[in-house]
Amino acid sequence: MSLRVALTRPIAVARRSADALRARGFEPVFAPATEILATGSEPPDESFDVLLATSANAFAFLSATTRARLRRLRLYAVGERTAAAARAAGLGAAEAVGADASMLATSLAAELPPASRLLYLAARDRKNDLETTLRAAGHRVVAVEIYVAQARRAWSVAEAEAFAACGAALHYSRRSAELAAGLAERAGLGDRLRAILHVCISTDAAEPLRSFGARRIVIATGAEESSLLDALSLAAKASQEQS
Repeated sequence: MSLRVALTRPIAVARRSADALRARGFEPVFAPATEILATGSEPPDESFDVLLATSANAFAFLSATTRARLRRLRLYAVGERTAAAARAAGLGAAEAVGADASMLATSLAAELPPASRLLYLAARDRKNDLETTLRAAGHRVVAVEIYVAQARRAWSVAEAEAFAACGAALHYSRRSAELAAGLAERAGLGDRLRAILHVCISTDAAEPLRSFGARRIVIATGAEESSLLDALSLAAKASQEQS
């Protein structure tokens, strides 16, 4: 029987992750901790030099008029999936794709002409590392909160039952890991969450799980989903060899 792996990402994004899991012989289970919603905000009709995005969700709610207006800007993205979503939205290829927001910000701070004007298509709940680094370097960053990853209050009965049958879970951010732990606790599955294998995109994402008492945590070697899946495959193989 294949290992059941919980995906705590929003359903729209998790479907693609589920395909990647199946390709590696795992059985994906949907147990989303958040859902992606549009805020209704639109980028200002101003002059910018650069367009920034750290998630594919940044392009999901843009109107056709806005996409046409932003097409002329040089695009810098975090992650290949974000870059692919930009191309699908008609915004063209990214000038550069960073492995994570911190690395991209550091690179741009040194590369861009002084006092560049940057438009950041952002989430409402986010870390401010990218903005802080670029502003400290003298650039103007206008962050427009295009979408929000809204926390879910509870899993459905079916979702809770599916999570209870999982042997592992994938975590893509600190916030979603913390929310997933809370959802599991409210569903009466705190002990199950503490016992299963957790594969995290970073040490930061793993911290809420450690605080919650999770006993089996593995950290991916990189910030891309492929690294997360590699870590899962290695951990699953090691577990089978020990049993």
